[in-house]
Amino acid sequence: MPIFEYRCAACDEEFEYLVLKSSAAPVCPTCGSVRVEKLMSIPTVSSDQTRGRAKRDIRARNRALRKDHAHEEVKRIETHAKDHED
Repeated sequence: MPIFEYRCAACDEEFEYLVLKSSAAPVCPTCGSVRVEKLMSIPTVSSDQTRGRAKRDIRARNRALRKDHAHEEVKRIETHAKDHED
């Protein structure tokens, strides 16, 4: 099923639209304008290498997020301890 990307000429919103033979002309979901232009889409390519790279990127992001959460938790505990020292 072809999904195309469009940009609204009225409000500059970008959106995706599923186009079938029975589909009506695309309408901007934000402002309702029919003045939309079809954008060039970059095809998605999937291979073992791209999936592996994506997994590594996700794992690295998750590690960084866990580290940030741990740091924030330490700060929260330190602030709590300072508030209740007496």
